[in-house]
Order: sequence, then C-alpha cells, then structure tokens
Amino acid sequence: MKKPDSIFRRHALVLSLGSLCVGTFAMGAARAADQRVVTLLVPYPAGGLSDSIARAISTALGRALNQQVIVDNLGGVSGSLAAQKVLNAPADGHMIFLGSPNEVILSPMINAAVKLRAEDFRMLGQVAVNPLVLLTRATLPVRNVDEFIAYAKSQDKGLSYGSVGMGSMYHLLAESMAQQTQIHVTHVPYKGMAPMVQDVGGNSIDFAILPYATSFKGMSEQGRLRLIGWLAPTRSELDPSVPALGEGKILKNFSHSTWAGLMVSRRTPEDMVVRLNKALTEVLRDPEVRHQIAATGSEAPQPQTLAEAERKLKEDTVKFRAMAKNIQLQPQ
Repeated sequence: MKKPDSIFRRHALVLSLGSLCVGTFAMGAARAADQRVVTLLVPYPAGGLSDSIARAISTALGRALNQQVIVDNLGGVSGSLAAQKVLNAPADGHMIFLGSPNEVILSPMINAAVKLRAEDFRMLGQVAVNPLVLLTRATLPVRNVDEFIAYAKSQDKGLSYGSVGMGSMYHLLAESMAQQTQIHVTHVPYKGMAPMVQDVGGNSIDFAILPYATSFKGMSEQGRLRLIGWLAPTRSELDPSVPALGEGKILKNFSHSTWAGLMVSRRTPEDMVVRLNKALTEVLRDPEVRHQIAATGSEAPQPQTLAEAERKLKEDTVKFRAMAKNIQLQPQ
C-alpha cells in the first residue's frame, strides 16, 4: 500500500507539470496572438538613406516576427528626437529604432539638451554598412581631394558644408578634416540627408561628407553634384569611378565608414531582445533583402549575435567620444 505522503508528492508533481505545460502553452499562445503593430522608427525624413534601408527590411522583418511592421519617420535634433521617443515608449519590443553612431553616440556629446546615451540602448545587430564619400556642388572648380583642399584654402570665407545636425558623424568628420588641413568651414545643419543633398545639387552649400547612396551616381552623371572621393585608402566597388582620398597627398589616412543597426531600449526584456535578434538574423539571410539593401548603396552585413552587436556599439562609442574630445567639440 502506498504511503499517503508518497501519493501526495505524486499528485503535487502531476499538478506542477500540468501548471508548467499550461503556462508554457499560454506563453506561446500569447506570442502567437500578439498582433500588435511593430513600429520601425527612422530618425530622418522620408526619402533619405535611412528611410530606404528601413523599407528594404520592414516587410521581411514583419514576416519573421509574424506581426505587421510599419516604418515611421521622425526627424530633428540630429536624429536624437526619434531616439528619445524610443526610450520614452514602453520597453516591450514594439518600437524598434533604426539607429547609427549619429543619434546614440554623437548627438548627446554636442547638444546639451540631449540627455540620452549609447548605454541606454541595446543593439540587436547591424542592418547596413555604409562607406562614406566627400561630395561637392557641381560648380565647385575641383576634381579631386587635393584640389578641394587647395581651393578651400584660397577662399577668404572658406566653404560651407551640410550635415544632419550638430553632433552628427558628418559634422564631426567635416570639422576633423578642417582641423587636419587647416581650412575654414561653416556648418549648415539639416533635419535629414535628403534636403541636404538637394541643396548641394542646387549649389546652396559647397560640400558634405555622407554615406554613399545610389542616387549620388545619377546626380553626378546629370551634372548636379560632384563625387570627390571615398573616405578610404582604396576605391569602393559601389562606384569604382570615384577616387579614394587615399589616392591624394593630403588626406591619405582619413578613412571612415558608418553603419545602421536595429536597437531597442536597454529596459527591453531579454526574451524579447533574443526574439528580435533571431528575426533580424532571418531577415539578413534572405537574398532578396540583401539585394534591396545593396540597391540603396549600402553593404548588407552578415548577421551578428547579440554579443557581437553589443561589442560593436561599445567600440564605436569609445572611438567617437575620443574623436570629439580631440577636436574639442563641446555640448551647446
């Protein structure tokens, strides 16, 4: 005859296993039933490179998550307006930020009103890597980087350049270039890349340092702007007709690139972060998505683990904070 306490333990075990199964089923059902829209927030107006990258991945990301993903554009304050909106939203994985060093690392270092920090975000992984290019208005009488620097030095008032705002990477790099070559430059901030490129094409500003976009080649062929050089030692396969700064004498070692990645608030639960990273991995393995990313003028990266993504964000945070300190950029 079984002892009463043995029968009790068996019943308790059965009840415990039953509760676990019910809980697991309920959790799975909740995930499957989660039909809330996921917002992919882009920190610049529609029509720019970030917007194009977001739209290249949004449909596939929705399939991977089994949820609708919509792209929302919110420009302003060097992209930090959108970054702050992500931090202010519920940290449940339903608002994802298409971020870059511009918004989460650099903007807080130059704008005293921006209170967020890179450490507030969790990186899910890179979605695009972008070589940078120096471009000028078509009427600027230069053909290469050495001529560009010589012409800038010959101008009493120097040259004007655009960026997506104070503290953006493009602001930082232009000022760093000016410091190294001792040219005078005047900064003209914009809310996004699209209106800035329009003003270069319209001869309203002299130059800009930007991530390459396929539209630049068409504008160059139409005589609306001039591609002076890749910020690299050698030419890029994206457009081998454009020289590299490394081919000149003055800025041989001025080599930089940027990237865009998916981020969420660091307060987001770990299981949701893992789910989003898994979905992004699936997206980046889709040949059609990789083709669409390449069509923007970006390079599609290989999927990253969460540890690899976190390490990249930390490394670039250290790098760009040091660069800002070196050219004595101060919060304003």
